[in-house]
Amino acid sequence: MVSRRLIAVFGVLLLCVSVLTAQTSTAKPKPHVIVVGVNGMEWDMLRPLLLKGDLPNLAKVIDQGVHGKLRTVSMPNCPRVYSTMFTSTNPEEHGVTGFLVGGVTANTNMLKEEPIWSILSKNNVTVGMANVPATFPVMPVNGYMISGMLTRGKNCEDGVLCAPKLSEVEGGDAVYPKSLQPELLSNVGDFYIDCERMPAAADLKGHEADVINTWLAKVQLIRDQQTKLFDYLLSNHPTDFTFMVQSCEDRTGHWLYPITPFNVGYNPAISSVRQSAFPDQYIGFDKVLGTILKHVDENTYLFIVSDHGIKPLREFEETDPHAHMDHEKTTPVIAKHDFADGDDVPGSIIAMGPGIKHDMRLMGFEASVYDVAPTILHIYSIEQPKQMRGHVLTQIFEEPEKKVALKK
Repeated sequence: MVSRRLIAVFGVLLLCVSVLTAQTSTAKPKPHVIVVGVNGMEWDMLRPLLLKGDLPNLAKVIDQGVHGKLRTVSMPNCPRVYSTMFTSTNPEEHGVTGFLVGGVTANTNMLKEEPIWSILSKNNVTVGMANVPATFPVMPVNGYMISGMLTRGKNCEDGVLCAPKLSEVEGGDAVYPKSLQPELLSNVGDFYIDCERMPAAADLKGHEADVINTWLAKVQLIRDQQTKLFDYLLSNHPTDFTFMVQSCEDRTGHWLYPITPFNVGYNPAISSVRQSAFPDQYIGFDKVLGTILKHVDENTYLFIVSDHGIKPLREFEETDPHAHMDHEKTTPVIAKHDFADGDDVPGSIIAMGPGIKHDMRLMGFEASVYDVAPTILHIYSIEQPKQMRGHVLTQIFEEPEKKVALKK
Protein backbone atom coordinates (compact mmCIF):
# COMPACT_ATOMS: atom_id res chain seq x y z
CA MET A 1 0.00 0.00 0.00
CA VAL A 2 2.79 2.34 0.96
CA SER A 3 4.61 1.70 -2.30
CA ARG A 4 1.48 2.48 -4.34
CA ARG A 5 1.03 5.79 -2.51
CA LEU A 6 4.64 6.67 -3.14
CA ILE A 7 4.24 5.84 -6.80
CA ALA A 8 1.13 8.01 -6.99
CA VAL A 9 2.84 10.94 -5.29
CA PHE A 10 5.85 10.52 -7.55
CA GLY A 11 3.57 10.54 -10.59
CA VAL A 12 1.91 13.78 -9.49
CA LEU A 13 5.33 15.36 -8.99
CA LEU A 14 6.41 14.29 -12.46
CA LEU A 15 3.24 15.77 -13.92
CA CYS A 16 3.86 19.10 -12.15
CA VAL A 17 7.46 19.17 -13.35
CA SER A 18 6.41 18.43 -16.91
CA VAL A 19 3.78 21.19 -16.83
CA LEU A 20 6.30 23.71 -15.44
CA THR A 21 8.86 22.62 -18.03
CA ALA A 22 6.36 23.06 -20.83
CA GLN A 23 5.41 26.52 -19.59
CA THR A 24 9.07 27.51 -19.31
CA SER A 25 9.93 26.22 -22.77
CA THR A 26 7.11 28.18 -24.38
CA ALA A 27 7.81 31.42 -22.49
CA LYS A 28 9.44 34.02 -24.68
CA PRO A 29 12.53 35.64 -23.18
CA LYS A 30 12.98 39.40 -23.25
CA PRO A 31 14.97 40.80 -26.17
CA HIS A 32 18.64 41.52 -25.70
CA VAL A 33 19.56 45.06 -26.78
CA ILE A 34 23.00 46.66 -26.66
CA VAL A 35 23.41 50.36 -27.47
CA VAL A 36 26.94 51.67 -28.03
CA GLY A 37 27.35 55.43 -28.08
CA VAL A 38 30.30 57.13 -29.77
CA ASN A 39 30.52 60.85 -29.05
CA GLY A 40 31.08 62.95 -32.13
CA MET A 41 31.34 60.06 -34.60
CA GLU A 42 31.97 61.66 -37.98
CA TRP A 43 31.08 59.94 -41.28
CA ASP A 44 33.73 62.01 -43.10
CA MET A 45 36.32 60.17 -41.00
CA LEU A 46 34.63 56.78 -40.99
CA ARG A 47 34.15 56.34 -44.75
CA PRO A 48 37.85 56.47 -45.78
CA LEU A 49 38.75 54.10 -42.93
CA LEU A 50 36.00 51.69 -43.97
CA LEU A 51 37.23 51.74 -47.57
CA LYS A 52 40.77 50.98 -46.41
CA GLY A 53 39.55 48.06 -44.31
CA ASP A 54 40.72 49.66 -41.06
CA LEU A 55 37.36 49.17 -39.31
CA PRO A 56 36.55 45.46 -39.79
CA ASN A 57 34.14 45.19 -36.87
CA LEU A 58 32.15 48.27 -37.81
CA ALA A 59 32.10 47.11 -41.45
CA LYS A 60 30.62 43.79 -40.30
CA VAL A 61 27.79 45.53 -38.45
CA ILE A 62 27.09 47.82 -41.41
CA ASP A 63 26.96 44.82 -43.77
CA GLN A 64 24.57 42.94 -41.49
CA GLY A 65 22.31 45.87 -40.73
CA VAL A 66 21.29 49.42 -41.59
CA HIS A 67 23.31 52.60 -41.35
CA GLY A 68 22.96 56.30 -42.00
CA LYS A 69 22.92 59.82 -40.64
CA LEU A 70 21.09 60.65 -37.43
CA ARG A 71 19.51 64.09 -37.37
CA THR A 72 20.51 65.89 -34.17
CA VAL A 73 19.30 69.03 -32.39
CA SER A 74 20.40 72.63 -32.91
CA MET A 75 23.68 73.62 -31.25
CA PRO A 76 24.35 69.99 -30.30
CA ASN A 77 26.55 68.98 -27.39
CA CYS A 78 26.74 65.73 -25.46
CA PRO A 79 24.45 66.32 -22.44
CA ARG A 80 21.95 68.23 -24.57
CA VAL A 81 21.69 65.48 -27.18
CA TYR A 82 21.98 62.39 -24.96
CA SER A 83 19.19 63.69 -22.72
CA THR A 84 17.10 64.22 -25.86
CA MET A 85 17.93 60.66 -26.90
CA PHE A 86 16.96 59.33 -23.42
CA THR A 87 13.60 61.07 -23.35
CA SER A 88 12.67 61.75 -27.01
CA THR A 89 11.72 65.27 -25.97
CA ASN A 90 13.13 68.73 -26.77
CA PRO A 91 16.01 70.08 -24.65
CA GLU A 92 13.73 72.83 -23.32
CA GLU A 93 11.24 70.15 -22.26
CA HIS A 94 13.62 67.69 -20.59
CA GLY A 95 15.66 70.46 -18.96
CA VAL A 96 19.26 69.52 -19.84
CA THR A 97 20.05 72.22 -22.38
CA GLY A 98 23.86 72.04 -22.23
CA PHE A 99 26.91 71.41 -20.11
CA LEU A 100 25.77 74.19 -17.79
CA VAL A 101 22.15 74.92 -16.94
CA GLY A 102 21.63 78.15 -15.06
CA GLY A 103 25.31 78.18 -14.17
CA VAL A 104 25.17 74.66 -12.70
CA THR A 105 26.78 71.58 -14.29
CA ALA A 106 24.11 69.43 -15.94
CA ASN A 107 23.03 66.45 -13.85
CA THR A 108 20.29 63.84 -13.69
CA ASN A 109 18.35 65.79 -11.07
CA MET A 110 17.56 68.32 -13.81
CA LEU A 111 15.67 65.83 -15.98
CA LYS A 112 12.02 66.86 -16.26
CA GLU A 113 10.95 63.97 -18.51
CA GLU A 114 11.25 60.26 -17.82
CA PRO A 115 14.35 58.67 -19.43
CA ILE A 116 14.26 55.36 -21.22
CA TRP A 117 16.17 53.52 -18.50
CA SER A 118 13.38 54.35 -16.03
CA ILE A 119 10.62 53.28 -18.43
CA LEU A 120 12.36 49.97 -19.13
CA SER A 121 12.97 49.34 -15.42
CA LYS A 122 9.28 49.89 -14.63
CA ASN A 123 8.42 47.30 -17.29
CA ASN A 124 10.64 44.62 -15.72
CA VAL A 125 13.42 45.00 -18.27
CA THR A 126 16.84 44.73 -16.67
CA VAL A 127 19.06 47.73 -17.43
CA GLY A 128 22.83 48.22 -17.53
CA MET A 129 24.42 51.66 -18.12
CA ALA A 130 28.15 52.46 -18.27
CA ASN A 131 29.97 55.71 -19.08
CA VAL A 132 26.87 57.34 -20.57
CA PRO A 133 27.07 61.19 -20.54
CA ALA A 134 24.77 63.16 -18.24
CA THR A 135 23.98 60.23 -15.90
CA PHE A 136 25.58 61.68 -12.77
CA PRO A 137 24.57 61.27 -10.05
CA VAL A 138 23.35 57.79 -10.90
CA MET A 139 19.70 56.90 -10.42
CA PRO A 140 18.14 53.61 -9.28
CA VAL A 141 17.44 51.19 -12.13
CA ASN A 142 16.43 47.57 -12.48
CA GLY A 143 20.09 46.61 -12.83
CA TYR A 144 23.14 48.86 -12.63
CA MET A 145 24.32 52.32 -13.65
CA ILE A 146 27.88 53.70 -13.79
CA SER A 147 28.10 57.39 -14.64
CA GLY A 148 30.13 59.01 -17.40
CA MET A 149 30.80 62.54 -18.67
CA LEU A 150 30.01 65.31 -16.14
CA THR A 151 30.90 63.14 -13.14
CA ARG A 152 32.39 65.30 -10.39
CA GLY A 153 35.45 64.35 -8.41
CA LYS A 154 38.79 65.27 -6.90
CA ASN A 155 40.32 68.28 -8.68
CA CYS A 156 37.21 68.28 -10.85
CA GLU A 157 34.60 70.06 -8.79
CA ASP A 158 32.57 71.27 -11.78
CA GLY A 159 32.62 67.90 -13.50
CA VAL A 160 33.06 69.43 -16.95
CA LEU A 161 35.37 67.50 -19.27
CA CYS A 162 37.56 65.94 -16.61
CA ALA A 163 38.32 62.37 -15.73
CA PRO A 164 38.19 61.55 -12.02
CA LYS A 165 39.03 58.00 -11.01
CA LEU A 166 36.19 55.94 -9.58
CA SER A 167 37.67 56.28 -6.09
CA GLU A 168 37.91 60.08 -6.51
CA VAL A 169 34.24 60.77 -7.29
CA GLU A 170 32.66 63.46 -5.12
CA GLY A 171 29.31 65.20 -4.88
CA GLY A 172 27.16 62.17 -5.63
CA ASP A 173 27.18 58.46 -6.42
CA ALA A 174 28.85 57.20 -9.60
CA VAL A 175 27.70 53.59 -9.19
CA TYR A 176 24.31 52.01 -8.58
CA PRO A 177 23.91 49.84 -6.63
CA LYS A 178 26.64 50.97 -4.22
CA SER A 179 27.56 47.35 -3.59
CA LEU A 180 28.85 47.13 -7.17
CA GLN A 181 31.59 49.71 -6.63
CA PRO A 182 33.97 47.57 -4.50
CA GLU A 183 33.45 44.72 -6.95
CA LEU A 184 34.51 46.95 -9.85
CA LEU A 185 37.53 48.28 -7.96
CA SER A 186 38.60 44.72 -7.24
CA ASN A 187 38.02 43.22 -10.69
CA VAL A 188 38.41 46.13 -13.12
CA GLY A 189 40.60 48.51 -11.15
CA ASP A 190 40.35 52.18 -10.24
CA PHE A 191 39.41 53.28 -13.76
CA TYR A 192 39.04 56.82 -15.05
CA ILE A 193 35.48 57.98 -15.64
CA ASP A 194 35.15 59.73 -19.01
CA CYS A 195 38.03 60.94 -21.17
CA GLU A 196 40.95 63.24 -20.46
CA ARG A 197 40.50 67.02 -20.38
CA MET A 198 42.19 68.78 -23.30
CA PRO A 199 45.45 70.66 -22.54
CA ALA A 200 45.63 74.43 -22.23
CA ALA A 201 47.36 76.62 -24.81
CA ALA A 202 50.03 77.64 -22.27
CA ASP A 203 50.92 73.99 -21.65
CA LEU A 204 51.24 73.35 -25.37
CA LYS A 205 53.34 76.35 -26.36
CA GLY A 206 56.90 75.19 -27.08
CA HIS A 207 56.12 71.61 -26.01
CA GLU A 208 53.54 70.64 -28.61
CA ALA A 209 54.85 67.19 -29.55
CA ASP A 210 55.49 66.06 -25.96
CA VAL A 211 52.11 67.28 -24.70
CA ILE A 212 50.20 65.76 -27.64
CA ASN A 213 51.91 62.37 -27.30
CA THR A 214 51.44 62.30 -23.52
CA TRP A 215 47.79 63.27 -23.83
CA LEU A 216 47.10 60.61 -26.49
CA ALA A 217 48.80 57.97 -24.34
CA LYS A 218 46.41 58.87 -21.49
CA VAL A 219 43.48 58.63 -23.88
CA GLN A 220 44.56 55.12 -24.89
CA LEU A 221 44.89 54.13 -21.23
CA ILE A 222 41.35 55.32 -20.57
CA ARG A 223 40.05 53.44 -23.62
CA ASP A 224 41.78 50.25 -22.45
CA GLN A 225 40.19 50.65 -19.01
CA GLN A 226 36.76 51.23 -20.52
CA THR A 227 37.15 48.15 -22.70
CA LYS A 228 37.96 46.07 -19.62
CA LEU A 229 34.97 47.57 -17.81
CA PHE A 230 32.56 46.86 -20.68
CA ASP A 231 33.81 43.28 -21.06
CA TYR A 232 33.52 42.64 -17.32
CA LEU A 233 29.97 43.99 -17.12
CA LEU A 234 28.75 42.11 -20.19
CA SER A 235 30.33 38.91 -18.89
CA ASN A 236 29.36 39.11 -15.23
CA HIS A 237 26.30 41.36 -15.14
CA PRO A 238 24.35 40.72 -18.36
CA THR A 239 21.15 42.72 -18.69
CA ASP A 240 18.27 42.82 -21.17
CA PHE A 241 19.17 46.38 -22.15
CA THR A 242 22.76 47.65 -22.03
CA PHE A 243 23.96 51.17 -22.91
CA MET A 244 27.71 51.91 -23.08
CA VAL A 245 29.48 55.00 -24.41
CA GLN A 246 32.93 56.10 -25.65
CA SER A 247 33.81 59.81 -25.60
CA CYS A 248 37.54 60.10 -26.39
CA GLU A 249 36.84 60.34 -30.12
CA ASP A 250 35.01 63.64 -29.75
CA ARG A 251 37.59 65.09 -27.36
CA THR A 252 40.43 64.29 -29.76
CA GLY A 253 38.65 65.72 -32.78
CA HIS A 254 38.19 69.14 -31.20
CA TRP A 255 41.89 70.01 -31.31
CA LEU A 256 43.57 67.31 -33.42
CA TYR A 257 41.19 67.13 -36.41
CA PRO A 258 43.40 66.57 -39.50
CA ILE A 259 42.94 69.98 -41.08
CA THR A 260 45.02 71.56 -43.87
CA PRO A 261 46.70 75.02 -44.03
CA PHE A 262 43.66 76.74 -45.57
CA ASN A 263 41.44 75.74 -42.62
CA VAL A 264 40.71 78.13 -39.78
CA GLY A 265 43.10 77.68 -36.90
CA TYR A 266 45.81 75.71 -38.70
CA ASN A 267 48.99 75.63 -36.63
CA PRO A 268 51.85 73.52 -38.03
CA ALA A 269 53.36 73.14 -34.55
CA ILE A 270 50.23 71.20 -33.52
CA SER A 271 48.52 70.07 -36.72
CA SER A 272 51.61 68.33 -38.13
CA VAL A 273 52.54 66.34 -34.99
CA ARG A 274 50.02 63.47 -35.12
CA GLN A 275 47.90 63.92 -38.24
CA SER A 276 46.38 60.48 -37.81
CA ALA A 277 45.41 61.09 -34.16
CA PHE A 278 41.70 61.62 -34.84
CA PRO A 279 41.24 58.79 -37.40
CA ASP A 280 43.20 56.53 -35.05
CA GLN A 281 40.51 57.05 -32.41
CA TYR A 282 38.04 55.23 -34.65
CA ILE A 283 40.48 52.40 -35.18
CA GLY A 284 40.74 52.24 -31.40
CA PHE A 285 36.96 52.24 -31.08
CA ASP A 286 36.70 49.42 -33.63
CA LYS A 287 38.76 47.26 -31.27
CA VAL A 288 36.40 48.13 -28.41
CA LEU A 289 33.51 47.15 -30.67
CA GLY A 290 35.22 43.83 -31.32
CA THR A 291 35.17 43.13 -27.58
CA ILE A 292 31.47 44.02 -27.38
CA LEU A 293 30.65 41.85 -30.40
CA LYS A 294 31.84 38.80 -28.45
CA HIS A 295 28.67 39.25 -26.42
CA VAL A 296 26.40 39.66 -29.46
CA ASP A 297 24.62 36.70 -31.03
CA GLU A 298 21.94 36.28 -33.68
CA ASN A 299 19.26 37.15 -31.10
CA THR A 300 20.86 40.45 -30.05
CA TYR A 301 19.91 43.90 -31.29
CA LEU A 302 22.95 46.15 -31.57
CA PHE A 303 22.64 49.91 -32.04
CA ILE A 304 25.69 52.12 -32.56
CA VAL A 305 24.66 55.76 -32.24
CA SER A 306 26.39 59.12 -32.19
CA ASP A 307 24.96 62.29 -30.69
CA HIS A 308 26.46 64.46 -33.45
CA GLY A 309 29.36 64.67 -35.87
CA ILE A 310 32.24 67.15 -35.82
CA LYS A 311 33.55 69.53 -38.51
CA PRO A 312 36.45 71.99 -38.92
CA LEU A 313 35.74 75.54 -37.80
CA ARG A 314 34.22 78.11 -40.12
CA GLU A 315 35.39 81.63 -39.43
CA PHE A 316 32.00 83.22 -40.00
CA GLU A 317 30.37 81.21 -37.20
CA GLU A 318 31.60 83.44 -34.35
CA THR A 319 34.05 86.23 -33.48
CA ASP A 320 36.46 83.98 -31.61
CA PRO A 321 35.97 80.50 -33.05
CA HIS A 322 38.61 78.98 -30.78
CA ALA A 323 36.81 79.94 -27.56
CA HIS A 324 34.61 76.85 -27.58
CA MET A 325 31.56 77.56 -25.45
CA ASP A 326 31.53 74.19 -23.66
CA HIS A 327 35.14 72.99 -23.69
CA GLU A 328 38.46 74.04 -22.19
CA LYS A 329 38.46 77.77 -23.05
CA THR A 330 42.19 78.00 -23.80
CA THR A 331 42.67 74.86 -25.90
CA PRO A 332 43.31 75.74 -29.57
CA VAL A 333 40.06 74.20 -30.79
CA ILE A 334 40.00 73.65 -34.57
CA ALA A 335 36.80 71.62 -34.97
CA LYS A 336 33.44 71.67 -33.25
CA HIS A 337 29.87 70.44 -33.33
CA ASP A 338 27.74 73.09 -31.64
CA PHE A 339 26.89 74.87 -34.88
CA ALA A 340 23.55 76.68 -34.86
CA ASP A 341 22.31 74.34 -37.60
CA GLY A 342 22.56 70.80 -36.27
CA ASP A 343 22.10 69.43 -39.80
CA ASP A 344 25.70 70.53 -40.48
CA VAL A 345 26.97 67.95 -38.00
CA PRO A 346 24.59 64.96 -38.08
CA GLY A 347 25.12 62.01 -35.81
CA SER A 348 25.27 58.41 -36.94
CA ILE A 349 23.15 55.31 -36.51
CA ILE A 350 24.10 51.72 -37.32
CA ALA A 351 21.84 48.86 -36.27
CA MET A 352 21.58 45.11 -36.70
CA GLY A 353 19.56 42.35 -35.12
CA PRO A 354 16.61 39.98 -35.56
CA GLY A 355 14.29 41.26 -38.28
CA ILE A 356 16.48 44.25 -39.16
CA LYS A 357 17.31 44.66 -42.85
CA HIS A 358 20.81 43.91 -44.14
CA ASP A 359 23.22 46.28 -45.91
CA MET A 360 20.68 49.10 -46.08
CA ARG A 361 21.57 52.79 -46.05
CA LEU A 362 19.17 55.34 -44.61
CA MET A 363 19.13 58.24 -47.05
CA GLY A 364 18.90 61.86 -45.99
CA PHE A 365 17.51 62.34 -42.50
CA GLU A 366 15.19 59.37 -42.16
CA ALA A 367 16.27 58.93 -38.54
CA SER A 368 16.76 61.41 -35.70
CA VAL A 369 17.97 61.31 -32.11
CA TYR A 370 14.30 61.52 -31.09
CA ASP A 371 13.63 58.13 -32.70
CA VAL A 372 16.13 56.03 -30.72
CA ALA A 373 14.05 55.61 -27.54
CA PRO A 374 10.72 54.87 -29.32
CA THR A 375 12.43 52.24 -31.49
CA ILE A 376 13.95 50.51 -28.46
CA LEU A 377 10.60 50.57 -26.63
CA HIS A 378 9.03 49.03 -29.76
CA ILE A 379 11.51 46.15 -29.59
CA TYR A 380 10.29 45.46 -26.04
CA SER A 381 6.62 45.87 -27.05
CA ILE A 382 6.30 48.83 -24.68
CA GLU A 383 3.89 51.57 -25.69
CA GLN A 384 5.54 54.87 -26.48
CA PRO A 385 4.67 57.57 -23.89
CA LYS A 386 2.65 60.48 -25.23
CA GLN A 387 5.33 63.06 -24.47
CA MET A 388 7.87 61.42 -26.78
CA ARG A 389 8.32 63.35 -30.04
CA GLY A 390 10.10 60.65 -32.04
CA HIS A 391 8.73 57.68 -33.90
CA VAL A 392 9.59 54.02 -34.35
CA LEU A 393 12.06 53.46 -37.19
CA THR A 394 9.79 50.92 -38.86
CA GLN A 395 11.72 51.24 -42.13
CA ILE A 396 14.72 49.40 -40.68
CA PHE A 397 12.72 46.22 -40.04
CA GLU A 398 11.95 43.51 -42.59
CA GLU A 399 8.33 43.21 -41.43
CA PRO A 400 7.50 46.48 -39.67
CA GLU A 401 3.83 45.67 -39.31
CA LYS A 402 4.63 42.71 -37.04
CA LYS A 403 5.82 42.78 -33.46
CA VAL A 404 9.52 42.22 -33.89
CA ALA A 405 10.18 42.41 -30.18
CA LEU A 406 9.98 38.84 -29.06
CA LYS A 407 12.49 36.19 -30.05
CA LYS A 408 11.14 33.02 -31.61
